[in-house]
Amino acid sequence: MLKRKLRLLSIPVALFMLFAIFADTAFAQGEEPSNAVLSEALTIIWILLASFLVFFMQAGFAMVESGFSRAKNAANLLMKNLMDFAAGSLLFMAIGFGLMFGTDLFGLFGSDGFGLSTISLSPDSAGGWAFFLFQTMFAAAAATIVSGAVAERLKFSAYLVYTVFITAIIYPISGHWIWGGGWLSELGFVDFAGSTVVHSVGGWAGLAGALVLGARIGKFNKDGSSNVIPGHSLTLAALGVFILWFGWYGFNPGSTVNGLNAGNAYIAVTTTMAASAGAISALVVNWIKEGHPSTEMALNGALGGLVAITAGTASVTLGGAVIIGLVAGAVLVFSLMFVERVLKIDDPVGAVAVHGFNGAWGTLAVGLFAAPAVGALTDMGDTAGLFYGGGFGLLGVQALGVIAVGLWAFGAAFLVFKLSDRVIGIRITPKEELEGLDLSEHGTTSYPEFGSTVTTKPASRLMPETNTP
Repeated sequence: MLKRKLRLLSIPVALFMLFAIFADTAFAQGEEPSNAVLSEALTIIWILLASFLVFFMQAGFAMVESGFSRAKNAANLLMKNLMDFAAGSLLFMAIGFGLMFGTDLFGLFGSDGFGLSTISLSPDSAGGWAFFLFQTMFAAAAATIVSGAVAERLKFSAYLVYTVFITAIIYPISGHWIWGGGWLSELGFVDFAGSTVVHSVGGWAGLAGALVLGARIGKFNKDGSSNVIPGHSLTLAALGVFILWFGWYGFNPGSTVNGLNAGNAYIAVTTTMAASAGAISALVVNWIKEGHPSTEMALNGALGGLVAITAGTASVTLGGAVIIGLVAGAVLVFSLMFVERVLKIDDPVGAVAVHGFNGAWGTLAVGLFAAPAVGALTDMGDTAGLFYGGGFGLLGVQALGVIAVGLWAFGAAFLVFKLSDRVIGIRITPKEELEGLDLSEHGTTSYPEFGSTVTTKPASRLMPETNTP
């Protein structure tokens, strides 16, 4: 019992030591720190902690995507989630950050800051480094959304090519329009934490990839009807959703990038309410439609609510957050049907519905529910939506942004996938698809004890077999 208490006590002690270490580098020797210096130190610590939370969302995406896919493709999806972050962070540092946050050129893209050349190595540059790290996590999140939509039939090499373009060019350019001082920000477009900047970009890029790739073998019948291809682990998918929900507390409250205050706490609450409402709404709507409560739908409903609230989390009332989440659950259910049954597009994890359609809905919702009283609390100004006396002006700007970013993300990604298909071919062969990408692409199996132990590796490189029963 004593050991447990000591372990619990070590948590606040460790946080205090972290602050003390940082403060020692930030404060001049022998001087009493001012309130401004203390505030800056706490702000940087908060941004770093939020960055770490958003980074943990990569694990959530990996679990959701592998869990909703078949066991024979699990390792491939884990690899894609690892490499789009690893490669994407380097590309965003070299090119993307400058295009997104560099000096504005014609309202379209940034023109300097490539390779982080505008951030110095001086002691007072900690804020710049922390801001870059935080933004890198967002770029990686946009990239990894696509891996779920193109799961189980895309070549790994083609995925790496796509990662180059989305993190270096596609995401940063539209991100500049909104967060980098570009033309949409000049019009007053509001997207606090990225319903459009991050999620819709990933969702529409995923739609383009799934369209170029075509459906998995066995997904659609000759008469156009579809078949359910269940994932191998609902447990992993559920774990991924909870990890993503947890990480969202860095994603949304962290986007204040101005330290800890009442606004951060309020944003965390609206985030929670919308996610909860989304889960319940998707569960109930699908229950009425299908006649049974679907675990998969409730899990994706929570994610839909999180995506939808991300744009207006700092601008809407608690009632507005709940309504946004409730509508998001319904949007999820019907957009899943639309993508599969009308468009005949195979999206194994529902990424287009969760991130594309709900990203659009959440962005439009700001034009309806933005409340000036909330903006005063969260430093978002006196922006007012239609239902709070703001008229149709903001709603029109929000709609314009949704359409413009959607066309850019879908069009650019479609071009990347189409050209990649012409040059290197992006789809694996039918034989490789039936065998699974784990074996055909990576020479491994995620669950050798429960499935085939056939491998493409030479026999001399295999572990010796044992006679253990």
